[in-house]
Amino acid sequence: MSDVTEIWSYLSRGPLLWLVMTLTAFVVGSFAFERAGRRAWVNPVLIAVLLVAATLKLTGTSYATYFEGAQFIHFMLGPVTVALATPLWDNRRAVRAALLPMAAALAAGLAVALGSVTLIGRGMGLPVGTILSMLPKSATAPVAIGISEGIGGSPTLTAVLVLLTGIVGAILAPPLLALARIRDPRARGFAVGLAAHGIGTAQMLLTDARAGAFAGIGLGLGAVATALLAPLFAHWVF
Repeated sequence: MSDVTEIWSYLSRGPLLWLVMTLTAFVVGSFAFERAGRRAWVNPVLIAVLLVAATLKLTGTSYATYFEGAQFIHFMLGPVTVALATPLWDNRRAVRAALLPMAAALAAGLAVALGSVTLIGRGMGLPVGTILSMLPKSATAPVAIGISEGIGGSPTLTAVLVLLTGIVGAILAPPLLALARIRDPRARGFAVGLAAHGIGTAQMLLTDARAGAFAGIGLGLGAVATALLAPLFAHWVF
């Protein structure tokens, strides 16, 4: 056992260990997702998060140590967010054809996202700082963290809420849309991308390419609109 402990102590000091472990956890989650017939509730991101959290807990590894190795994935969030302009450009004709419904859905989605957080937060007696941290939860992580910093929220809390929003949205949105008999892949994708940002978009891409493209569009437009309107909303309400 002492040899195993020494080996682990040596390996854990190498930053690449945590990058490899994170990627391995996601591969395991993706494998489980495929074996389950791509069921929404077998979300690969959720599985990866649970595996990583369990590993850190069992090994007594601090988040700072883990992040030192996994920060490359965090760095890639920026380029990936910018790359979401690609599906918007590729589907520009379809976007122009559905511009009015998409604008209405965008307005309704933002109103619900910002308004529900404020009403629920105030109803529960949460501190203003917590409510401000919750406002951008439906935007993709790099945008939401920047918004949170700008309006006086906690970026760390916002990051956690963004992750939870994406996972819950990716799991619950597909069956809810099916229950509502919304079958158009454009509407399904746009709604999930707007509400559940990157994780929801990844879920749509795995099930339907067209839905995934419109999810990327919903994610991108939602992020831009949230960045513009959330600070104004926070200033007006708080």
